[in-house]
Amino acid sequence: MYIGIDLGTSGVKVILMDEAGNVVASETAGLQVSRPQPLWSEQQPEDWWQATDAAMKLLAKGQDLTPVKAIGLSGQMHGATLLDKQHKVLRPAILWNDGRSFEACKTLQLQCPEVQSITGNLVMPGFTAPKLLWLKEHEPRVYQQVDKVLLPKDYLRFRMTGEFATDVSDASGTLWLDMQSRGWSDRMLAATGLDQTHMPKVLEGCQVSGYLDPQLAKSWSLSCVPVVAGGGDNAAGAVGMGVIKEGQTMMSLGTSGVIFSVGDGFSANPASALHSFGHALPNTWHTMSVILSAASCIDWVVKLAGFASVSAAFEALQASGKETTNLVFLPYLSGERTPHNNPNAKGVFWGMDHQTTGLDLLQAVLEGVSFALLDGLDAVRSVQEVSEQIDVIGGGARSSYWLQLLADVFAITMDYREGGEVGPSLGAARLAAIGVRGEAAIDSICYRPGLIQSFAPNPQRSAYLLAQRERYLSLYQGVKGIQ
Repeated sequence: MYIGIDLGTSGVKVILMDEAGNVVASETAGLQVSRPQPLWSEQQPEDWWQATDAAMKLLAKGQDLTPVKAIGLSGQMHGATLLDKQHKVLRPAILWNDGRSFEACKTLQLQCPEVQSITGNLVMPGFTAPKLLWLKEHEPRVYQQVDKVLLPKDYLRFRMTGEFATDVSDASGTLWLDMQSRGWSDRMLAATGLDQTHMPKVLEGCQVSGYLDPQLAKSWSLSCVPVVAGGGDNAAGAVGMGVIKEGQTMMSLGTSGVIFSVGDGFSANPASALHSFGHALPNTWHTMSVILSAASCIDWVVKLAGFASVSAAFEALQASGKETTNLVFLPYLSGERTPHNNPNAKGVFWGMDHQTTGLDLLQAVLEGVSFALLDGLDAVRSVQEVSEQIDVIGGGARSSYWLQLLADVFAITMDYREGGEVGPSLGAARLAAIGVRGEAAIDSICYRPGLIQSFAPNPQRSAYLLAQRERYLSLYQGVKGIQ
């Protein structure tokens, strides 16, 4: 058996996978995000650790973990986790959806004009490197104490093994990785006042990074099993869904929304705020578009409109038979990445009147998030072909209503597969299995899970949504200069 640990923004999920690739058991522990100032988004690394420890102990309580051969890690990308020389955390981690370093991005671009040719990516506040420049200017005492910079899941690795390591897919989101060599760029590190000694070693996702600490192994009812490098949450989710071949495409509907498409070579379009990263498997790359608020928009509007729960809101919408609304919604509650790269973009409702209802708000939010995701697909299509169907994972994928809407908006079939709700942790477990069984087993381990339901586009519905999208596109152009 193998264990996959996924450190998400809203919680830690751990799964137990058997040799055949079946998910035997899973446990979760929740997390909260702190937003102490506008544009800020932070978490305490100790909270990550306590949640991981709690979830692992719950798993051990319900399952015999003695057959476990390896552990894989997955996690939210871009977060700046800063340690001093005593390996103590210096401050709360600055997260992927934090927008405070917008001005620092301009500084980094000026200091290193060749950043796009090295990293293949636009300089954005969500990436890790500009966060360090922000720290240098605003918290110089903390900056001067930085001895190690880790990504979130790699802090868990340090606590588990004592090793400082990361993987190519997660390191791709820092703006410190040379995408051609799949290793740290001395030039990019120097632009933020760092060097190789500040960084963890870079491994491929299926390489062993260390072994579980004996005392911790005893606490978790495990032996001192190997811990593989793992992957950033989206790359690991793609491995979990068998999205590992050129052109295969996946959508993740979590807190953020992601379009992920695999390529055999490196390709980039930074002008559209498209991410071009290494995959979690050797000699494989992918392009990725990201919107910062996806399912989080749904959670927000459900509370705003007074529904009892997300499921109750969807049930009410389906029961109403409602398929159109005069409202248009821009889903930029945390700013936006693809395609705008604008941390100051705002959420907007347009078209409300005395007849507007809570169901109208919900319908408009679902459409707005779906249109934003289509913006991302267009960015991906600018550099590569994508598949004629898209596999969907994440908490939002549990809604058949939303998946049908996405199929109609995209005019592409959406497939919901087994394991979609645990994609990143399943991918982490699969990477652990490859670490033990070798790269020759990649194809047999990373098979596509069974299809649960397929959603084909409705051409008549697509025509209405195409017109609605034009209103959505013009709305952003009309309000983007307003602060």
